Amino acid sequence: MTRNDPRPSRRAVLGGAAGAALAVAAGTAPAGAAGAAAREATWPTLFPLPDGWLPEGITIGRGPYAYLGSRADGAVYRADLRTGAGRVVHEGGTGLAAIGLKLDHDGLLYVAGGSGGTARIVDSRTGRLLRTHQLTGATGHFVNDVALLGDRAWFTDSYGPVLYGVPRGRRGGVRALPLTGDWEQTPDVINANGVVATPDGRGLIVVRTTAGELYRVSLRTGRATRIRLVGVDDVVHGDGLVRVGRTLYVVQNRLDLVSVWDLDARAGTATLRRTITDPRFDVPATAARFGDRLYLVNARFTSPQTPETTFTAVAVDR
Repeated sequence: MTRNDPRPSRRAVLGGAAGAALAVAAGTAPAGAAGAAAREATWPTLFPLPDGWLPEGITIGRGPYAYLGSRADGAVYRADLRTGAGRVVHEGGTGLAAIGLKLDHDGLLYVAGGSGGTARIVDSRTGRLLRTHQLTGATGHFVNDVALLGDRAWFTDSYGPVLYGVPRGRRGGVRALPLTGDWEQTPDVINANGVVATPDGRGLIVVRTTAGELYRVSLRTGRATRIRLVGVDDVVHGDGLVRVGRTLYVVQNRLDLVSVWDLDARAGTATLRRTITDPRFDVPATAARFGDRLYLVNARFTSPQTPETTFTAVAVDR
């Protein structure tokens, strides 16, 4: 299949419903939650993407749809979590890239533009490009991932010690927030990457990929405080982040695993609880949560990145 064909290139694989059915029978889960879990357990756990898609980012909102960006041309693909079927909803364009992306409650997608230095806002329902913010200069930067917090979408720059706050509305300008405090920028490697809000909603957690460190960042001052890790020394190759309550999931791409951490109340310490691995992982870059599952996109950074290269997203229990 070619890159421009929106149909999947392989059949989706369906998961089993045994665990959820046992929970219902044993009466260990509320009826509504158990019913939802039983339904989700029959949904596919493997999602083929168009050949040559070059995926990296994935986001899921309230509905059972995943949106996945393309590094090849900035396009966005929507996959139905219930069936595995999908289609291209935003075509992108020459010279564009879609790295990290997040879906807002109003249906707007905030898309990190990589080396282009942009933040694009796309209507997920129509695929129409609404606005483009030029965050950085033409070279020497890489706008990598995005988190939604308060009245702004916050973007990381892997080659610059700064976060960018883009208004979640038509009013207001972009805010550049320099990273200070414990943050040490290393030249010529990937620094800031995945980003999520802290449990108290007052700041952000940012992973520094090459160093394998996590930081809590104040949105008032930009001060970055290194989070103490308990259980292992680092989260090297840390990429996408997902937080559910005080549980933090760190996708460690080239290690083909997700490390699961318990945060303390102030997000000052993270204690390793367990790791998630799967034989279908092939350099997973980012993840998104829906129900009791994590959905991860396989970026396959160690494989040929050609128009014929096949790509998938996978679902695992969280």
